[in-house]
Amino acid sequence: MTEVVRRHTIVAEPAGAVLDIDLGAITANWRNLSARHETGAVAGVVKADAYGLGADAVAPALYAAGCRHFFTALRDEALAIRALVPEAMVAVLNGLFPGTEADYIANQIVPVLGSRAEMEAWDAAAGRAGRALPAILHIDTGMARLGLTPDELEAPVPDGVLVLYVMTHLVSSERPDDPLNAEQKRRFAACCARFPGVPRSVANSSGIFLRGFGSELARAGAALYGINPTPGRDNPMRQVVRLVARVLAVRDILPGQSVGYNATWRAARPSRIATAAIGYADGWMRSQSNRGAAVFDGRPLPLVGRVSMDLATFDATDHPGLRQGDWLELIGPHRTPDDVAEAAGTNGYEVLTSLGRRFHRVYRPAA
Repeated sequence: MTEVVRRHTIVAEPAGAVLDIDLGAITANWRNLSARHETGAVAGVVKADAYGLGADAVAPALYAAGCRHFFTALRDEALAIRALVPEAMVAVLNGLFPGTEADYIANQIVPVLGSRAEMEAWDAAAGRAGRALPAILHIDTGMARLGLTPDELEAPVPDGVLVLYVMTHLVSSERPDDPLNAEQKRRFAACCARFPGVPRSVANSSGIFLRGFGSELARAGAALYGINPTPGRDNPMRQVVRLVARVLAVRDILPGQSVGYNATWRAARPSRIATAAIGYADGWMRSQSNRGAAVFDGRPLPLVGRVSMDLATFDATDHPGLRQGDWLELIGPHRTPDDVAEAAGTNGYEVLTSLGRRFHRVYRPAA
C-alpha cells in the first residue's frame, strides 16, 4: 500500500483505517521518564504486544535509545523480543509456569518469582544447571494479585536463586494523595530489610511522578505510549498514536429517522450521517455507542447509534464539507486515548491494547 497525503492526513490506500505509531515519541517519552527518575534506570514494559502497538517495533526502538531493561507479562512475549534486545535484561512479570524453566535459561530470560513454589522450582532448575540463576522477587504490598506475602518471606531465599531486584507494584500511584502509597512504601521497606544491598524496583509510570518513590529500576508502561500518568493534570508525555478511519458513505436523513442497530439514536433535525470503516472488530469499543466522537478538520463529530462490528456512524450535519473518502481522526492530537477512554467508560490502557490487527499500520522511525 502506498502512503499518500490527503486532507492533511497521511493514509494508506486502499485501507479502511490507518494506525500511525510514532516510535520517536515513544523513545522521547522514555528519555523524559528516565530524566525524571533520578535514582536509577527506567525499564520499558512491552507486555501485551507493547500495549497493542507492536513489540517487534517498539522494543528495538527503545533498545536503540539506550533502554536495557524490558518487562513482559508472559514467557512467549519475552521469547518474541529476546533476539531484538540482545544485551538487555528481559523479565516476565507473571511468574514461572511449571515446565518452562529450560526456556528461561536457554534464552536468558529472567522470571519474576511471586511464590515459594516458584522460588523452589527455580532453585531446582539452578541445581540442574549447576549454577545460581538470576530472578526478580515480587513482594505483594497491597495489590493482592501476585507476589510473595510477608509470611512467605520468613524462610531464606534458596541458594540457587540469584536475586537481581526485589520489586513491588503500586496500587494507586496515579492518585498522589492516596494513603495507600505511603502504606505500600512502608510495607516494602520492612520486607526489603531482609535483602540488604539488593536493588529495588518500585515505580510504575505514575509512580515516577510520586515524590520519594525512586529506586534502582522503575518500570514504565502506559506513559511510554502517551497515556497520561498524572490524571487531572496536563499530560507530560508526547502523543504516540494517530488512528484515522475512511468515510465510506455520507447520507442525509430526516428528523425522527433512526441510525444503526435497535434505533438507539434518532435525528432531531435534518441530519447528515457519515459511516466510517471501523467497528468493535477493530477494537473500537461498543461502549462508545452514542457517547464517542471523531474529529474532522479540528472539530468533533458525535458518534451516533451503535458501534457495529465493522462500522461506526457519526453526525456530520455541522460538517458540510465532509464527503465520501475523507478520513476521520479517532485518536490523535484532538482526541487522545484518555479522551476515548472517558467516552468508553474504561482507561487508556484498554483503549490501546484493544486496537485490532485489521488496521494498516504506519511506523514513524525514531530519530
